[in-house]
Amino acid sequence: MQRDVTTTYLQMLAASELKPSLRHDPDFRFVQVQRISPELNRFFYTAVGGEWFWLDRLSWSYQQWLDYLSQPTVQTWLGTYQGIPIGYCELVQEADGSAQIGYFGLLAQWYGQGLGGILLTAVIQQAWQLTNSRVWVHTCTLDGPTALANYQARGFTIYAQKTEPVELPNQAPGPWLGARS
Repeated sequence: MQRDVTTTYLQMLAASELKPSLRHDPDFRFVQVQRISPELNRFFYTAVGGEWFWLDRLSWSYQQWLDYLSQPTVQTWLGTYQGIPIGYCELVQEADGSAQIGYFGLLAQWYGQGLGGILLTAVIQQAWQLTNSRVWVHTCTLDGPTALANYQARGFTIYAQKTEPVELPNQAPGPWLGARS
Protein backbone atom coordinates (compact mmCIF):
# COMPACT_ATOMS: atom_id res chain seq x y z
CA MET A 1 0.00 0.00 0.00
CA GLN A 2 1.17 3.52 -0.68
CA ARG A 3 1.05 6.05 2.13
CA ASP A 4 2.08 9.69 2.45
CA VAL A 5 4.77 9.95 5.11
CA THR A 6 5.87 13.25 6.60
CA THR A 7 9.45 13.37 7.87
CA THR A 8 10.28 16.09 10.38
CA TYR A 9 13.87 17.21 10.91
CA LEU A 10 14.73 18.70 14.30
CA GLN A 11 17.86 20.24 15.74
CA MET A 12 19.37 21.70 18.86
CA LEU A 13 22.12 24.29 18.32
CA ALA A 14 23.44 24.59 21.87
CA ALA A 15 23.59 22.27 24.85
CA SER A 16 21.83 24.97 26.87
CA GLU A 17 18.68 24.39 24.76
CA LEU A 18 18.16 20.97 26.38
CA LYS A 19 15.06 20.82 28.54
CA PRO A 20 15.77 17.75 30.68
CA SER A 21 13.05 15.41 31.78
CA LEU A 22 11.79 16.39 35.21
CA ARG A 23 11.56 12.75 36.20
CA HIS A 24 14.58 11.23 37.89
CA ASP A 25 14.74 7.60 38.86
CA PRO A 26 17.65 5.94 40.67
CA ASP A 27 16.82 2.66 38.91
CA PHE A 28 17.55 4.15 35.45
CA ARG A 29 21.01 3.71 33.95
CA PHE A 30 22.47 4.84 30.63
CA VAL A 31 25.46 2.85 29.38
CA GLN A 32 27.51 2.68 26.22
CA VAL A 33 27.82 -0.68 24.52
CA GLN A 34 31.55 -1.35 24.66
CA ARG A 35 31.73 -4.16 22.11
CA ILE A 36 30.29 -4.19 18.63
CA SER A 37 27.27 -6.49 18.60
CA PRO A 38 25.24 -6.75 15.39
CA GLU A 39 22.85 -9.09 17.22
CA LEU A 40 22.14 -6.48 19.89
CA ASN A 41 21.58 -3.62 17.47
CA ARG A 42 19.39 -5.74 15.22
CA PHE A 43 17.39 -6.90 18.23
CA PHE A 44 16.66 -3.32 19.30
CA TYR A 45 16.06 -2.19 15.73
CA THR A 46 13.33 -4.81 15.27
CA ALA A 47 11.98 -4.78 18.84
CA VAL A 48 11.65 -0.98 18.92
CA GLY A 49 10.94 -0.30 15.26
CA GLY A 50 8.84 -3.31 14.34
CA GLU A 51 5.64 -1.51 15.29
CA TRP A 52 6.63 1.61 13.33
CA PHE A 53 7.59 0.31 9.88
CA TRP A 54 11.35 0.47 10.44
CA LEU A 55 12.07 -1.56 7.32
CA ASP A 56 15.26 -0.23 5.75
CA ARG A 57 17.64 -2.45 7.74
CA LEU A 58 15.57 -5.63 7.92
CA SER A 59 17.34 -7.07 4.89
CA TRP A 60 20.85 -6.26 6.17
CA SER A 61 23.18 -9.20 6.46
CA TYR A 62 25.29 -9.80 9.55
CA GLN A 63 28.26 -8.36 7.64
CA GLN A 64 26.36 -5.18 6.78
CA TRP A 65 25.49 -4.68 10.46
CA LEU A 66 29.08 -5.38 11.44
CA ASP A 67 30.47 -2.96 8.85
CA TYR A 68 28.08 -0.20 9.92
CA LEU A 69 28.70 -0.63 13.64
CA SER A 70 32.48 -0.89 13.15
CA GLN A 71 32.66 2.71 11.98
CA PRO A 72 34.41 4.82 14.63
CA THR A 73 31.70 7.46 14.22
CA VAL A 74 28.86 5.17 15.41
CA GLN A 75 28.04 4.53 19.07
CA THR A 76 25.31 2.41 20.64
CA TRP A 77 23.85 3.33 24.03
CA LEU A 78 21.34 1.44 26.18
CA GLY A 79 18.86 2.66 28.73
CA THR A 80 18.19 0.18 31.52
CA TYR A 81 15.63 0.22 34.28
CA GLN A 82 16.03 -2.02 37.31
CA GLY A 83 18.73 -3.84 35.33
CA ILE A 84 16.48 -4.53 32.31
CA PRO A 85 17.35 -3.03 28.91
CA ILE A 86 14.39 -0.80 28.03
CA GLY A 87 15.57 1.17 25.02
CA TYR A 88 18.50 2.24 22.93
CA CYS A 89 19.98 4.80 20.60
CA GLU A 90 22.60 4.96 17.92
CA LEU A 91 24.61 8.18 17.93
CA VAL A 92 26.48 9.16 14.79
CA GLN A 93 29.24 11.75 14.53
CA GLU A 94 28.67 13.40 11.17
CA ALA A 95 31.40 14.69 8.83
CA ASP A 96 30.14 18.27 9.33
CA GLY A 97 30.89 18.06 13.07
CA SER A 98 27.28 17.56 14.15
CA ALA A 99 25.92 14.61 16.12
CA GLN A 100 22.89 12.73 14.83
CA ILE A 101 20.54 10.63 16.91
CA GLY A 102 20.33 7.93 14.25
CA TYR A 103 17.88 5.58 15.94
CA PHE A 104 16.18 5.97 19.28
CA GLY A 105 13.33 4.23 21.06
CA LEU A 106 11.85 2.27 23.91
CA LEU A 107 10.56 -1.27 24.04
CA ALA A 108 6.74 -1.18 24.04
CA GLN A 109 6.24 -2.47 27.58
CA TRP A 110 7.92 0.70 28.92
CA TYR A 111 5.69 3.23 27.14
CA GLY A 112 3.79 5.73 29.24
CA GLN A 113 6.02 5.57 32.32
CA GLY A 114 8.10 8.68 31.70
CA LEU A 115 11.17 6.66 30.82
CA GLY A 116 11.30 7.90 27.22
CA GLY A 117 11.94 11.44 28.45
CA ILE A 118 14.65 10.24 30.84
CA LEU A 119 16.30 8.18 28.10
CA LEU A 120 16.11 10.99 25.54
CA THR A 121 17.62 13.44 28.04
CA ALA A 122 20.57 11.08 28.56
CA VAL A 123 20.94 10.59 24.79
CA ILE A 124 21.04 14.33 24.13
CA GLN A 125 23.54 14.93 26.92
CA GLN A 126 25.77 12.25 25.42
CA ALA A 127 25.33 13.65 21.91
CA TRP A 128 26.63 17.00 23.15
CA GLN A 129 29.81 15.20 24.22
CA LEU A 130 30.38 14.45 20.51
CA THR A 131 29.85 17.96 19.14
CA ASN A 132 29.80 21.61 20.05
CA SER A 133 27.75 22.74 17.05
CA ARG A 134 24.52 20.82 16.54
CA VAL A 135 22.56 17.73 17.59
CA TRP A 136 19.88 16.64 15.16
CA VAL A 137 17.33 13.93 14.61
CA HIS A 138 14.51 13.12 12.27
CA THR A 139 11.21 11.43 12.93
CA CYS A 140 8.25 10.65 10.75
CA THR A 141 4.55 9.99 10.87
CA LEU A 142 5.31 6.26 10.96
CA ASP A 143 7.12 6.58 14.31
CA GLY A 144 5.41 6.32 17.67
CA PRO A 145 2.64 8.84 18.32
CA THR A 146 4.64 10.66 21.03
CA ALA A 147 8.02 10.75 19.23
CA LEU A 148 7.77 14.29 17.84
CA ALA A 149 6.33 15.68 21.08
CA ASN A 150 9.12 14.05 23.12
CA TYR A 151 11.81 15.60 20.90
CA GLN A 152 10.18 19.02 21.14
CA ALA A 153 9.68 18.69 24.91
CA ARG A 154 13.43 18.13 25.27
CA GLY A 155 14.18 21.37 23.36
CA PHE A 156 14.55 20.33 19.73
CA THR A 157 13.13 22.72 17.14
CA ILE A 158 11.89 21.85 13.66
CA TYR A 159 14.06 23.04 10.78
CA ALA A 160 12.53 21.12 7.85
CA GLN A 161 9.67 18.84 6.86
CA LYS A 162 8.91 16.86 3.75
CA THR A 163 6.04 14.63 2.73
CA GLU A 164 6.42 11.90 0.15
CA PRO A 165 4.59 8.73 -0.83
CA VAL A 166 6.14 5.53 0.53
CA GLU A 167 5.27 1.96 -0.43
CA LEU A 168 4.60 -0.06 2.72
CA PRO A 169 3.26 -3.48 3.64
CA ASN A 170 -0.37 -3.52 4.84
CA GLN A 171 0.79 -3.61 8.46
CA ALA A 172 4.02 -3.11 10.39
CA PRO A 173 6.01 -6.33 10.69
CA GLY A 174 6.09 -6.37 14.50
CA PRO A 175 9.21 -7.15 16.48
CA TRP A 176 9.77 -10.59 14.94
CA LEU A 177 8.62 -12.70 12.05
CA GLY A 178 5.06 -13.81 12.60
CA ALA A 179 4.52 -11.58 15.66
CA ARG A 180 1.25 -10.32 14.21
CA SER A 181 0.01 -13.67 12.90
